[in-house]
Amino acid sequence: MALLTPASVRALLAEHGLRPSRRRGQHFLADPNTARRIVRLAGVDAGDWVLEIGAGLGSLTLALRERKCEVLALEIDRKLVTVLEREAADDADVRVVTCDALAVDYDALLGAGPWTCVSNLPYNVATPVVIRLLEEVPSVTSGLVMVQREVAERLVAAPGSAAYGAPSVKVAYYAEARIVGMVPRAVFVPVPKVDSALVELVRRDTPPVDVPSRDRLFHLVRAGFAHRRKMLRRTLRAVLGEDTQRALTDAGIDPRARAESLGLDEWAALARAEAAS
Repeated sequence: MALLTPASVRALLAEHGLRPSRRRGQHFLADPNTARRIVRLAGVDAGDWVLEIGAGLGSLTLALRERKCEVLALEIDRKLVTVLEREAADDADVRVVTCDALAVDYDALLGAGPWTCVSNLPYNVATPVVIRLLEEVPSVTSGLVMVQREVAERLVAAPGSAAYGAPSVKVAYYAEARIVGMVPRAVFVPVPKVDSALVELVRRDTPPVDVPSRDRLFHLVRAGFAHRRKMLRRTLRAVLGEDTQRALTDAGIDPRARAESLGLDEWAALARAEAAS
């Protein structure tokens, strides 16, 4: 099967009267070598179940089928779904579903799994899609996602770095994450203004920290990063009130510290100290 090139991407767009949507962050992969590289790095093989979010015109879908994976391709744009369904009409191992990846019922769609997510995620929803998969879809046990480089850096960031934030803490709780490659902007149609990166995600069997409430842990994290330049004794007052100083001290955290200096262990210690009050 012929993988998509810049010429074939433009031909498909013209044939169906389509224009890439900026609102939906549509940039179509148009380089067979990059598509095959992504599939190789994802470590998937014949018979593996692969979830592809934002399948677009099928650039990765074709590369995954070349490896004989069974593909569930999700796409929100009905016009693109028309193209995907036509291209996959004679392929029983590709299922195309029109849906919003941020709203679809994954339990009903996927079942028990295991699934691997291999996706060129739309730029405008990449972070919330990754977080939702980690939080709500345990049947997705691993993934390789292509996102904007700055998004990738936030997902894998360590404490103390400029990119470190609430998404970094959530990812660290659920998965081992690392950047495994860069992708130049020139391999997309249309060409975006930024480069992309490939993030490998491997779901942890159990979280690396023990907390009384996962929801409360992340509530504290969100509050801490709401004003990242302020000291925690001020940013956490909205959720801890008069107990802020005591909770921080009991957790072994300097009340003058800022959110970006705390790793997952420190956030967990704070959640336990709050629960003990």
